[in-house]
Amino acid sequence: MDATSPHVGLFTMPPQALADSLASKEISPQGAAAGMRLLTFYISHSAKRLTPSRMRSLEKARKLLAARIDRELRQKSAA
Repeated sequence: MDATSPHVGLFTMPPQALADSLASKEISPQGAAAGMRLLTFYISHSAKRLTPSRMRSLEKARKLLAARIDRELRQKSAA
């Protein structure tokens, strides 16, 4: 599986599980930043079809993923 064809149901996961999956090497072999690009693409291309609660859930996942990317960058710069 590659990032251009994520598994069915990926974007219906709860926010924490979605953020974890998008940061995993299975979904995003290039790292969490690639997962963020995938999530941003999904949100921007499906925003009109999403319910408000689903949009909030995806935005929460985006914030969790952004925090994870930030932690990873700080760890790399500290090393």
